[in-house]
Order: sequence, then structure tokens, then C-alpha cells
Amino acid sequence: MPAPDDPEWERALINRMAAEFLREQRRSRRWGVIFRMGILAYLVLLVVTYYADGFGESLSAGLEHTALVEVEGIIAPEASASADRIITGLRKAFEADQAKAVILRINSPGGSPVQAGYVFDEIRRLREKHPDKKVYAVGVDACASGAYYIAAAADEIYVDQATLIGSIGVRLDGFGFQQAMEELGIQRRLLTAGDRKALLDPFSPLAEQDRAFLQGLLDNIHTQFIDAVKTGRGDRLNGGDELFSGLFWTGQESVDLGLSDGIGSSSYVAREIVGAEEIVEYTAARDLLARLTERFGTALARGLVEMGAWQGLPALR
Repeated sequence: MPAPDDPEWERALINRMAAEFLREQRRSRRWGVIFRMGILAYLVLLVVTYYADGFGESLSAGLEHTALVEVEGIIAPEASASADRIITGLRKAFEADQAKAVILRINSPGGSPVQAGYVFDEIRRLREKHPDKKVYAVGVDACASGAYYIAAAADEIYVDQATLIGSIGVRLDGFGFQQAMEELGIQRRLLTAGDRKALLDPFSPLAEQDRAFLQGLLDNIHTQFIDAVKTGRGDRLNGGDELFSGLFWTGQESVDLGLSDGIGSSSYVAREIVGAEEIVEYTAARDLLARLTERFGTALARGLVEMGAWQGLPALR
């Protein structure tokens, strides 16, 4: 730079500032390109991993193996453990020529009785259609309520010693805000066509006849649940009415009660019971976007939405 009293000093300063600005712009563009390329490489890696998993499993499916279908999370429509998704996987597994048996690996607290009933009926239909191919339910952390409804359709049930299993009951969740509204001086305005159309309205008192109606509905679903368990487990059940009270037990206790048949993981069942150690997953795959969003941590949020969407309906959980 020229001396400050040099007539060219201002021009030289401006030129230097312009040069620094251009260098900074080029540096920013360079890092921007690197950042975008990094993101692109990461997405490509995820896509390759997604299809590589399926490719590896397709190769294994050509050899003798044990088929695996997952039941993970709340059992509800549009959820990971929806009846459509579970049944799609089960049909593929039963129809696979090289699959010696099917394992239904369950980690769920339950959910919709309708969805669980669909799966229960389909398992029994597939067992009748493919009498030489057994299906084993394997409970992981939880195999409770609607999840046990599904498991009861299997030939045998295996659990870990600490698996929570059972909870054969039905619940209907709700709240009542009538007293709080009265204390706050809030007036409820509700119009209906039908005298009992608003029986589940949380801002109105629950009449005794409505309570009796709802209890009858729950008892009816409970009876269906009990009948399904008795149909699936038969004389293996060792307990009394407490089995159907909504209580749940550890896996070790469930063996003694006849709710399950033994202690073992999926790999144990495949290796020791089925005799085909290689496990190939047949769970119906979600689309790539769903898997990517789950990797970025939205699975918890989706689970909360699934649970909240079914408040106010009977649930096996």
C-alpha cells in the first residue's frame, strides 16, 4: 500500500478491498459446493444402503431360510404395525418356497382391536392354507394386549425372560371437564340430532345409561379377545380368570401360565426350533422417504401422532 499522503492511496485501498471481497466470495462458493456435495453423497449412500439391503435379502431368499415379519410399535392404520403392512409381509413369507417357517417378531404394547383381529384371522387362514409351514411369535420388549391378540394365532410363542406379555383387556380413554367449566363460568353449547349422539363429549356429564352402554361395548370386545386367545392357545393356558383381567407378566411367568411356550429369541427359534438359521425379512417395506425421515428422528413424533389419533376409541393396550 502507498503511504497515506500518496494521491494513489485511496485507489489502492479500494482495489485491495475489492480483491479481498472477491477472494471471500470464491471461498464461500467453494465451501458451498463442498457442503452440497457432502449432502448429495450422504443421500446417495442412504439410497444405496436401502437397495443393498433388499438385494442381499433377495439373494438369501433363494436358499433355505426362516422368514421374518416385524410387528413394531402401536397397532393402528397407517402405522408401521398396520394390519395391511403385517399381512402383506405374512403372505409373502408363507408363499416363499424356500422359507421353512415364519417368525412374527413382536415388540408392541397393542392398539386397535380391529387391526389386531384382521391379522389374527389372516394368520389362521394362512396356516390352514400352508399346513406344512409353522408360524412362531417371538415377543421382544413387549407383547401386550393387541400384540398378544396377534401372537395367539401362532403355532407357538417364545419370549425373553423379561418380556412384558399379556394385558388381555380393553380400555377406553377420555377426560371430563364439566366441573372445571362450571368453576370457570364457561357455558357449554352443544346441539345434536340424536339424544345420545354426544355420549363421549368431555364437556358434558356422563349419564349412567351411557356408561352402561360403553361398558357393554367394551365387554363385547373383551369377549372377542378372550375367545381369540382361547382358540389360539387352547388347553395350554394354565391360569384362571386373572389371565383375562388386563394384568401382564414377565416372559418367565408367562411360560408357567401357558401364555407362551418357551424362552428364546428370533435367532434361537430359527436355529434350534425351525432348523434354518438364515433369517430373511419379509416385512413390507415402507417407501424410501419414510425410512429417511425416520433416520432423521421423526419416528418418535410419528408415534405420538399415531397414539393421539386414536384417543376416544376402544384400544387393546
